[in-house]
Amino acid sequence: MRADRETLGRKLGAEGYLADEGLLTAVHLAGVLGLPLLLEGEPGVGKTEVANVLARVLGRELIRLQCYEGLDASQALYEWDYPKQLLSLRAAEVEGRGVGDLYREEFLLERPLLRALRAASGAVLLIDEIDRADSEFEAFLLEFLGDYQITIPELGTVRAASDPFVVLTSNRTRELHDALKRRCLYHWIPFPDAEREQAIIQAQAPGLDERSAAQLVAAVHRIRGLALLKRPGIAESTTWARGVQALTREGASRPEAMRRAAGLLVKHEEDLALVSRHAGEVFRD
Repeated sequence: MRADRETLGRKLGAEGYLADEGLLTAVHLAGVLGLPLLLEGEPGVGKTEVANVLARVLGRELIRLQCYEGLDASQALYEWDYPKQLLSLRAAEVEGRGVGDLYREEFLLERPLLRALRAASGAVLLIDEIDRADSEFEAFLLEFLGDYQITIPELGTVRAASDPFVVLTSNRTRELHDALKRRCLYHWIPFPDAEREQAIIQAQAPGLDERSAAQLVAAVHRIRGLALLKRPGIAESTTWARGVQALTREGASRPEAMRRAAGLLVKHEEDLALVSRHAGEVFRD
């Protein structure tokens, strides 16, 4: 099992995703046991990217369902193409023939959940930010996640051709129901330690030397220690590193480049003002 995790870690690393032992174990077990993987953590720690990278590693199609308030089953599962049905009805009337069945395959519009079930070689299904959806939609998902099947009244039950690898993400804007969590393998992704974040930054910013990467990571960790409205995640820190790298190539000193590129790292006016007040402390070379 350890060898399998190490192989998975190498494959993810080859795609630029450096996962720790806990996440590797969670992904491995979710695949072995056929369970949905529920990832929680602060925004920007790489939850969504897990699904993106897994799709490439497994050679599967990535199907994404972006959750939002008001999302309902028809938008996530399937809909009937009413305009096409109406055209077919009118054409039948003009030609003087029978209408036929208006609820057949050619009129069915697949949405992400149905597409994932019908993917012949399996898919990686990303249900992103499930905490933004209503509780009613979360309840609807329970049957789908339990059996990987749905019932279309007009067509019957559709079962997965090959079970999808399901990844759900949550930023904990609300607490998820225990019933949903029981169906999933749960993992919390924390901010990485300095060593891992340095490795991530160097992988995402080619040409950045070890000393510079260490200085940038130290600054990021000092900034996260401030009373920010939103602490910067990995996505922000890697983009910031590339921005600092670009400015230093143009002749700016590293502390100056770090200050000038701060808008790549923090995204609220109040946070920028706070970082500016602590510039001497957080951007020291």
